[in-house]
Amino acid sequence: MKETPIRKEIVDKLINNLGIKDFAKATIREVKQVAAMAEKESGVEFIKMEMGIPGLPAAQVGVDAQVKALLDGIAHSYPDIQGYPELKKQASRFVKAFINVDIQLEGCVPVSGSMQGTFASFLTCSQADKKKDTVLFIDPGFPVQKMQLQVLGVKYETFDVYDFRGEKLGPKLESYLSKGNICAILYSNPNNPAWICLNEEELRTIGSLAKKYDAIVMEDLAYFAMDFRQDLSKPFEPPYQPTVAHYTDNYIILISGSKAFSYAGERIGVTCISDKLFHRHYDDLSARYEGLPFGLVFSTRMLYALSSGTSHSAQYAMAAMLRAACDGEYNFRNEVKVYGERASKLKDIFCRHHFRIVYDRDLDQPIADGFYFTIGYPGMTSGELARELMYYGVSAICLITTGSHQEGLRVCTSFIEDHQYAQLEERMQIFEENHTI
Repeated sequence: MKETPIRKEIVDKLINNLGIKDFAKATIREVKQVAAMAEKESGVEFIKMEMGIPGLPAAQVGVDAQVKALLDGIAHSYPDIQGYPELKKQASRFVKAFINVDIQLEGCVPVSGSMQGTFASFLTCSQADKKKDTVLFIDPGFPVQKMQLQVLGVKYETFDVYDFRGEKLGPKLESYLSKGNICAILYSNPNNPAWICLNEEELRTIGSLAKKYDAIVMEDLAYFAMDFRQDLSKPFEPPYQPTVAHYTDNYIILISGSKAFSYAGERIGVTCISDKLFHRHYDDLSARYEGLPFGLVFSTRMLYALSSGTSHSAQYAMAAMLRAACDGEYNFRNEVKVYGERASKLKDIFCRHHFRIVYDRDLDQPIADGFYFTIGYPGMTSGELARELMYYGVSAICLITTGSHQEGLRVCTSFIEDHQYAQLEERMQIFEENHTI
């Protein structure tokens, strides 16, 4: 066996010291901590692929608008709980321009990142009807969303969509919805971590079943228009970002500033609630919140209780970025398509050394190159592979933490630097020699 770039003893000691019993279930933060400490102790640079953090500069149009707002004195004023009017206007325009959906300004509510948007949505959906007390995840997905439900004490169901694409999706969904306890259905599109993209027929299936069983669809568009197989960046022109909103009135769309605009640090996003759902009165919400409709419960009760609004200056930044995108002055897709280019190079290196792409196809198409992809290795479980790669100075999280039933890891492309392709090639060559198939 060839010596690994980082001594096994270093990694094993750190994992043991952190009290991680099963590395397959290690959280993103735990994997990051082991990698950082191993890098420091060994002096060997890690190729860090565990964190889904943007690796690009924030959109300058947003930075300029936020700085101006601060210099103009906006920091002294509480933001309106419904949001900065200009941001609401531009969010409504953005949804029309890039999704081809009409949502009134009142339904476009700023949130402290999509994380807060999902938390407040979970609160509102789970209280709308006492009979519907469970959230359904179309997995794999973002692990922290399940943690949010754990914090809230809300039940959830989940299934791995790997074996239920296309015409198999409907019967699988209906097997859960027919129980009558599902208040909301959540998925991301493109998907974190698999990068699969649900197509129009699958979205039609979700929408029609949501109507049939009166469930609210929460569509997480954190990686907006980042299916780089097609150009979704031209405002008010097809092709548009696919959405369930064309097939049901019962939806919440979560739009984040973090990935498409690399504006993660200011915690800004917009939760877009359909016109019908915004004004809908649920008996249980009305009894609890003085007769308010769904949308006003979301904003004037849930968001108000959570944070009393969203960073005022960040709302100016988001408004400026959305306006520039809608006006064709700023092509956000051109800024972030480097993630797809990185994924293509990384996949090539891994596959040449006998790794496989776990979620490798979108029905009849190869999976897109994007912010994430998934890898597995013959004969190794997720936990074994994640731990073993640590010895080679490569960090990634296990798919089991995302709700996947597949053996493998999630790889994030955001922090990869140009010199690290050669590093990865060299290390995976050693890995291959040490793991003769």
